[in-house]
Amino acid sequence: MNIKITQTDQSRISEIDFNNLQFGRVFSDHMFEMVYRDGKWVDAEIKPYGPITFDPSMMALHYGQAIFEGMKAYYADDETINLFRPMDHHKRLNNSAKRLCMPEIDESVFIDALEKLLQLDYKWVPKTHGHALYIRPLMFASEEYIAATVSKEYHFYIITSPVAAYYKEGFNPVSLTTTNEYVRAAKGGTGEAKAAGNYGGSLLPAIKAQEEGYTQVLWLDAKEHKYVEEVGTMNIFFLMGDTVVTPELGGTVLPGITRRSVLALAKEWNLNVEERKITIEEVFESHENGELNEVFGAGTAAVISPVGLIHHNGKTITLDQEKIGPFAKKMFDAITGIQYGNQTDPHSWTHPVKVSSAVLS
Repeated sequence: MNIKITQTDQSRISEIDFNNLQFGRVFSDHMFEMVYRDGKWVDAEIKPYGPITFDPSMMALHYGQAIFEGMKAYYADDETINLFRPMDHHKRLNNSAKRLCMPEIDESVFIDALEKLLQLDYKWVPKTHGHALYIRPLMFASEEYIAATVSKEYHFYIITSPVAAYYKEGFNPVSLTTTNEYVRAAKGGTGEAKAAGNYGGSLLPAIKAQEEGYTQVLWLDAKEHKYVEEVGTMNIFFLMGDTVVTPELGGTVLPGITRRSVLALAKEWNLNVEERKITIEEVFESHENGELNEVFGAGTAAVISPVGLIHHNGKTITLDQEKIGPFAKKMFDAITGIQYGNQTDPHSWTHPVKVSSAVLS
């Protein structure tokens, strides 16, 4: 597919303070757009970032056919920007699309759009270690039709945003609380898809958790409210002795790309790795027995985020609340080292994009 490129007349990059970035608040000069109609993707274009127009009857507003991805690009050197596992993100995007009856996108189109967008906006990739260019592919139903049925038209965009750390805590451990009042996902639902509605439904519980002094919700299963599933913005890991334990994927847990990376590295480091059901009571018992060494979350936005406190039904686990644990720090260093090109990449997780003197066509 040929991608038309229309460059902005005036870059906004001089207006941005790269030393004081907030997550998801500022956006790069350009965005990618294409439209699905008459059974195929057409009108692929990179154009200046800006507002889009739509009819009030647009189906996504009424019936929720909307999905997205979250990925990052990292400054490696003056000629190279590293994308981290873009093919895995593409696969997950298509899996989300299938779950919501939306059209899939060819990998070649997805990667080509990412590369051309980065070649155009490479100066927006922060150079500070720990910062990155956040990339948000998104798709929504755009047919103008009020009917609870599958849309015949879709819009797909890729927008980018230079970002600092996701949590203001940085390496300071976050605090989590469970809830018996709300659930994130149920068997047979859309929990394993990056569907917009999943996140909309999690906002009220997250606000209530924050009002009580916690950072985020630690979600339990919808049926019995006893099995740990994930945190609102990341997968969860427990280091019990020399075993890394994380909830299994069963349709209610998002299959995180960073999660997959953590599991691969932990196995290479000869740790025992278990993907299985784990009850919240087992977590508390492990702590009481002195076996719970570390708890941390993993996700594209936060990468690795240590957990210093877990609250459940009036009981509290308190871990190291001053700093990240040694295993989580080692994992963070390994993943970010690969992302920024400072360590070897035996898995070919990074997808380098050459940007110096890039020729766009």
